[in-house]
Amino acid sequence: MSSTGTEVADPAYTVGTTLPGTRGRTGVITTPHGPIQTPAFVPVGTKATVKTVLPESVAALGAQAVLANAYHLYLQPGPEIIDQAGGLGAFMNWPGPTYTDSGGFQVMSLGAGFKKVIAMEVGNPDDELTANGKERLSRVDDDGVTFKSHLDGSAHRFTPEVSMQIQHQLGADIIFAFDELTTLMNTRAYQENSLERTRLWAIRCLAEHNRLSTERAHRPQQSLWGVIQGAQYEDLRRKASRDLVALSEADREAGGKGFGGYGIGGALEKHNLGTIVGWVNDELPEDEPKHLLGISEPDDIFTAIENGVDTFDCVSPTRVARNGAIYSFDGRYNITNAKYRNDFGQLDPEIDNYTSQYSRAYLHHLFKAKEGLGPTLATLHNVSFIVTLVDRARQAIENGTYVEYRDEFLRRYYGSTRD
Repeated sequence: MSSTGTEVADPAYTVGTTLPGTRGRTGVITTPHGPIQTPAFVPVGTKATVKTVLPESVAALGAQAVLANAYHLYLQPGPEIIDQAGGLGAFMNWPGPTYTDSGGFQVMSLGAGFKKVIAMEVGNPDDELTANGKERLSRVDDDGVTFKSHLDGSAHRFTPEVSMQIQHQLGADIIFAFDELTTLMNTRAYQENSLERTRLWAIRCLAEHNRLSTERAHRPQQSLWGVIQGAQYEDLRRKASRDLVALSEADREAGGKGFGGYGIGGALEKHNLGTIVGWVNDELPEDEPKHLLGISEPDDIFTAIENGVDTFDCVSPTRVARNGAIYSFDGRYNITNAKYRNDFGQLDPEIDNYTSQYSRAYLHHLFKAKEGLGPTLATLHNVSFIVTLVDRARQAIENGTYVEYRDEFLRRYYGSTRD
């Protein structure tokens, strides 16, 4: 539908086949720009582009939706420009569903100096003035976050209302509530205070989302998802989940939209991933979708699926591709290694995609020659690989062969290496 048509129904979710003995399931998220068959991997197009590749190419690989970043698009080109274009999908020539995150991760992590990885090994993450011995670029208070742009140092401020306004202008089908990012190194007391701040921000997000949805009823309706924090603490994760469900129910009783789904965010230790997701999903409604923010390693994907996650996003497949890392069913390898100089086999003969027509030797040459086509082809392949992995998992749930598929995949992927 066009961005200036009549009012459309809110995005919705329907549960499909359940995975016996687990919280896993298939399903369908319906949006104004088409359905998403779940479980599904959502490639990240941070700045309204999946780096180095055409939107048409991403769609041709089987990706059903893309996720862009509110922080980056706010800074450049500005949400007003994207709104004038008819929304994110129209702006980037992507015909399918879109997600935007709230900008909270980038405001907090870039401001704290954590950059891409929330390993959280910092001296005192509760210190409001410094991070890693340097002045913070962001300041959190109960009303919102003041931060400096990583582009030019200019001052900006995000509040729950501002995040909602930006995301409504960006026009994604699924948007996320503004939350405070914490780390595994923050103290228990700080985590408790932060959780309450995030809960109060969620109330404000719902109110502003309802107001904007009415004001912009001529635009395709958007689904606001709450974000669960609480770090590694079971009681905090469960409390955050219960609190957001209660807020959603109260909002609906008052005539609002409530949350259309939930994002599971924050720092997650790999060995606790399934446990934490399980705690959260014990408390969340079974008939509403869940998204795991920033996860794409194959073993983590299987763990998340079995614990009730429906969609995932992560920059990792595209980021590592730009450095020559290639996913294959027999493990990840680096195409720049010398042994691929005269290897004329496919990147992975079990993945039939656009890159199948190119040899490892050719990609090796492209990377060594620093040709831009190298990262493009590697990105296309890696996105296709992760999308295919999750698509096959969904099909395996449907036909009752999930356990066999998972075990065989993990045996091959982690049991052998090319390098």
